[in-house]
Amino acid sequence: MKLIIKTKSAFFVEEDKILASLFDEGMDNLHLSKPGSAPMYSERLLTLLPEDSYDKITVHDHFYLKEEYGLRGIHIDDTATELPVRYKGHVSRTCRNLDELKDTERKSDYVFLRNIFDSQTQKDEKATFSMDQLKEASRRGLIDKRVYALGGMNMENIRIAKDLGFGGVVICGDLWNRFNIHQGMDYKEVIAHFEKLRKAIG
Repeated sequence: MKLIIKTKSAFFVEEDKILASLFDEGMDNLHLSKPGSAPMYSERLLTLLPEDSYDKITVHDHFYLKEEYGLRGIHIDDTATELPVRYKGHVSRTCRNLDELKDTERKSDYVFLRNIFDSQTQKDEKATFSMDQLKEASRRGLIDKRVYALGGMNMENIRIAKDLGFGGVVICGDLWNRFNIHQGMDYKEVIAHFEKLRKAIG
């Protein structure tokens, strides 16, 4: 099972140090998602990270960064948006609908299916599917190794995602809620929790 870490939507002072430490601890798939932000801030963050981490980073916006920094690929946050003109390379997408899942998967290296559980960061993002719907989707083969669970994922429900047949989980709030971006300096708890997550996915 794969573990993807998605960045907090806001930039913060210690972010580059925490991400560099997570790469040191074995993080091999980071999704850089900063919706609505100016590209210069993503560029600045990238320049502060070790260059040998670039091929482990996927961008959700400002797709030119993929070529400029030699990043892993791009992520499109819906099923309808076309790929950038002449884009060749790794692409993943977010899907919110079980009916669209197979078609989206055919056009992607992997797919995020959201919202599996209630979001831990956005109160209005509630679970989209019942457990019975997910079990039926798994039985029908719609959920497989290239479909990753997104939304409210944490230590407690990774086992559920694994049992349903998801190929990976996307962690955001469960990790970043352990650090106060306005006052925090010590991020040992973030690193320790990442280690627990890695063990949980097996």
